[in-house]
Amino acid sequence: MIISVTKAAKEWGVSRTTIYQKVNDGELSRTSDKKIDTSEMIRVFGEPVSRKRTEQSLDSADNTHLNSQTVKSCTALEHQLELEKLKNEHLRQQVSDQKQLIENYQQQIGQLNKTLERANASIHDFAQVRLLEFKQFEPDDEPQLEQKPTIITPTPPKKKRWFF
Repeated sequence: MIISVTKAAKEWGVSRTTIYQKVNDGELSRTSDKKIDTSEMIRVFGEPVSRKRTEQSLDSADNTHLNSQTVKSCTALEHQLELEKLKNEHLRQQVSDQKQLIENYQQQIGQLNKTLERANASIHDFAQVRLLEFKQFEPDDEPQLEQKPTIITPTPPKKKRWFF
């Protein structure tokens, strides 16, 4: 079938300028009456757009059911993806909170260690003072006579006389 350049441009969805460039480059041939054979157009540009649209419309009726199932599957997957993203963000927040708690505990441990060191230093100083005091009151190495403890005996109370 032989068609005009304008009709070929419309059916294949290309501009007339493109067709003329292909003719000038030798990629596309024309007849002596300046028309183009459809087999030449198919060889260079493939199937015409109008036929593709017709085939697509026929295929789309068959694919409508499949497309609706695909859309449902995609929607379900998108929903599941959003849920997983929310879970992931929640877990990240929990990890961040736990890291903050760990930092706080480490600071508290550091403060408690400093307090413990100060307390140990105070105890050591106190022990040194007590040791010095003990050494000052320590008896000399010379033996001393032991003193016997004195026992105090109570004196009997005086009797009162009623007569003088």
